Amino acid sequence: MKNIFSGLAVLFIFALSLNSVWAGNIYDQYGRKTGSYKETPNGYNTYDKYGRKTGSYRETSNGYNTYDRYGRKTGSYRETQNGYNTYDKYGRKTGSYKTNSGGTTTIYDQYGRKTGTLKKDSSGRTVRYDRYGRKTGSYR
Repeated sequence: MKNIFSGLAVLFIFALSLNSVWAGNIYDQYGRKTGSYKETPNGYNTYDKYGRKTGSYRETSNGYNTYDRYGRKTGSYRETQNGYNTYDKYGRKTGSYKTNSGGTTTIYDQYGRKTGTLKKDSSGRTVRYDRYGRKTGSYR
């Protein structure tokens, strides 16, 4: 997940699972701000570190559709029993997020291979780790 929109997506989905999304900032592994998001009447907008809009999420009956900065659909998130499945703009599954009873979210690719995890730390910050347990970013 290299770009700001997909990076925000990971943490956005985790925040959704905690019913805690309204606005927030995203940081890289060094604590530098890389983006933000803000609630709108029908979803969320995402922004880069300079405040420029990078995309949006729009609520649907069973999840969210994602759009780029120009309003073109880029994919979707569909709720499952314990998380979300992700799909590209053509409806092909691209991965999933599953949250356990302890609040840890595990991220999987389209083949079911673990690619990372999301956990809250003692300060309330949500931290993202790669498949090897290395910190790759955070959300507050």
